Amino acid sequence: MNQSAMMMLLSGLVGLLLVLTAEARVGYSSRSGVCSETEQCLLFDLICKTEDFEVRHYESAKWASTIETASSIGTAFVNGFKRVDEYFNGANENGAKIHMPEHVGIRIPNETTWETAVYDVIGLLPLEYQETSPPTPTDDNIYIVDSAESNVYVRGFDGLVTSQSERDTAQSLASDLDSVGANYEKSSYFVATYGSPLSLADSRSEVLFFALGEPVCI
Repeated sequence: MNQSAMMMLLSGLVGLLLVLTAEARVGYSSRSGVCSETEQCLLFDLICKTEDFEVRHYESAKWASTIETASSIGTAFVNGFKRVDEYFNGANENGAKIHMPEHVGIRIPNETTWETAVYDVIGLLPLEYQETSPPTPTDDNIYIVDSAESNVYVRGFDGLVTSQSERDTAQSLASDLDSVGANYEKSSYFVATYGSPLSLADSRSEVLFFALGEPVCI
């Protein structure tokens, strides 16, 4: 993919994710009920919880992001995470070793997994770089982005992001959201995990659809 096409794709992600006015809420895991595997994580306010899903409010936060074109979710997530991990391990202008909270995610287009698609892989920056400018990446394929303040519909699942569990969870959550008339971003969704995508051990993961307008809590 050439640089121009990549920037256009990044601009699309910005349209969905970026605002620069909200204050980041990254903190210690003891303040969160979902990410016990890592010292820091992205905090949220629970708007409501139904039998089928949670509705959460997240503030803006800084992430290291990369775009990966691949024919499968697993390939995209592993390759994208390796690139992001290199940034945290010194592939930046300061040569700084940055402790990455094990809170990573991937934006997945709503299309079949055997088609070549474009994925966005993101790794959360720790608290100290939420409040100051993080080191500039030396890899042109790594971008520092601010996720949008947003409301999201969430359902958790146990298992690897590369497994069928992710796809089944997304489809069932979308069906439940449709049944209650929820308005949400349908072209793609995010999967967040609280462990390394390179680990073969199952970890806590979640599917997130971005709410459009006032979220539904029934």
